Amino acid sequence: MFSYRHAYHAGNHADVLKHTTLLAVLRHMVQKDTAITLLDTHAGAGLYRLDSDYAHASQEAMTGYLRLVDALATGGRPIPAFTPTPAIQDYLDWVAGLNMAGSHKVYPGSPFLMHHLLRPRDRLKLFELHPTDVQALSDHVAQLQAGRLVAVLNEDGFLGIKQFLPPPSARALVLCDPSYEIKSDYRRVIDTMTDALARFATGVYVVWYPIIPRPEAHQLPRKLKTLAARCGRPWLHATLRVKAGHTSVDDTGSVTRPGLCASGLFIINPPHTLHAALGDSLRQLALALSQGVKQASTLESG
Repeated sequence: MFSYRHAYHAGNHADVLKHTTLLAVLRHMVQKDTAITLLDTHAGAGLYRLDSDYAHASQEAMTGYLRLVDALATGGRPIPAFTPTPAIQDYLDWVAGLNMAGSHKVYPGSPFLMHHLLRPRDRLKLFELHPTDVQALSDHVAQLQAGRLVAVLNEDGFLGIKQFLPPPSARALVLCDPSYEIKSDYRRVIDTMTDALARFATGVYVVWYPIIPRPEAHQLPRKLKTLAARCGRPWLHATLRVKAGHTSVDDTGSVTRPGLCASGLFIINPPHTLHAALGDSLRQLALALSQGVKQASTLESG
C-alpha cells in the first residue's frame, strides 16, 4: 500500500501538465473575492529535491520540467524556438521562485502550488497516508508558517474530503491524483467524484490519471464524462504524451519498459477561460517534451 513515493517522479511530464493546468485554474478562481476551500486527496511530501537519490534513480524530471527549462535555455534546440504562453511562464516562474537564481534543485508539489495562491480567507486541507511522506509534508508545511490556513491530515483523502463538502463559502477546488498503483484506485476515483458532486455540484474537480495499457485507465475518462453529463456539469479533458508506449528488448535480451509515457487531466466545472489558456500551452508542451510522438496532446470539452 505504501510502496509509491512521488519523490521518484517529481517534475516529470505528468507534473508539468498537472501543475501548469492547476495554476491556471487557481489564477482564475482567486479573481473572485469569496473564500475557497482547497482539498488535495493525495498530497505526497509537498516538496522534492531534483538532486536527491530518488530523482537521480528515475531521471524522470529530465522528461518534464528540466527538459522544458533546457529547451528554453538553449533557444529551443533541438526544437524550434518559442515564447512560453502565459500559463507556461506562470508555471516556470512559480518553480523558479523556490530556487536560487539559475538553480533547479527544488521542485514543489501541488500543496506548495495551492499555498502559493492561498489568501487569508482561504483554507487548504492536505491528505496523505504514507507515514514517511506525511511527516515530510508536515515539516515542509511548518516552514511556510501558514498557521490555520493549511492543515495536514493523516487520513484517506478519498474519504476525508467528505467532511469539507459542501464548503462554508460555497466555493471549493478538489485535486484528486492518487498513484493508481492499487487497481481499486480507479473505482475509488469514480466513487469519490460521484459522492462529491452529490454533496457539492458546483465545485471544481481536477482528476489526474496515467495513460497506461490497463483497461481501467482507458475507462476512467469515459466514466467521468458520463458522470459529468448525468449531473449536467461542464468538463474539460486534456492529455499529454511524450513518448511511444511500447516495450523493447536490448542487446542483452532484457525487456526494457518506457515508464510513464502519457497522462491526462479531467476537470469537472472548469473555469470558462481554461480551454483557451490550455490550447496553446498544450501544443507548446508537446513540442518541447514529446520525443518523436505524433499528436502528442489532445484537448476536448463538453
